[in-house]
Amino acid sequence: MKCIYISILLYADDILLVAPSVTYLHRFNSFCTCEQEIAWLDMPLNIKKSACMRVGGRFKAKCANTVTREGRELSWVNNIRYFGIYIESASFFKCSLDAAKRSFYRSFNVIFGKVGRIASNEVIIELIKTKCFPVLYYGLDACPLRKSQYNSIDCVINSSFRKVFDTRSQEVIDVCLDMISCIPAQQLIALRKRKFLKKSVSLTMYCVAYVQIMQ
Repeated sequence: MKCIYISILLYADDILLVAPSVTYLHRFNSFCTCEQEIAWLDMPLNIKKSACMRVGGRFKAKCANTVTREGRELSWVNNIRYFGIYIESASFFKCSLDAAKRSFYRSFNVIFGKVGRIASNEVIIELIKTKCFPVLYYGLDACPLRKSQYNSIDCVINSSFRKVFDTRSQEVIDVCLDMISCIPAQQLIALRKRKFLKKSVSLTMYCVAYVQIMQ
């Protein structure tokens, strides 16, 4: 099985550089090469929105700052945000759910504060599914989550529905969630991943067929 090393991920003007070590990043001028290409495209480098983060066994070790051609330094941070996904500096690749959970609670409180006392449970549930769940689950298909993180997502959902159904009984909540087809987070994310992979395979096969026809 062949492995492909990917050192740069980009979409439009959002660029993520990946290096196997800090030494590699500095010695082989990965950042300088990217900076030169950005300058050639006449695009400004926003230092305020740029930062470095380390993942691995020595993630807590102090590192030398990366310096731009103009002498400006990129600071080392504990987390970065890339396309709405927060990645934490840790001994392993870890995604943070704190921002997603805060956004969920914010959306839920707005909905429940507006219609929680006047609308039916069916309407409130539908609003939560369409307005709050996408905020909570956004991008998690691509994140390697641990069992504790799946449990924390379930806790967020359970706490919101306790308020909707006005109960503290977890047994009642479990029955209600089953009746409205709200499956646990781990199962739902697994289904979303499977659906994404099926689409990716179909798209790849289509592209290969298209290339073969064009040839």
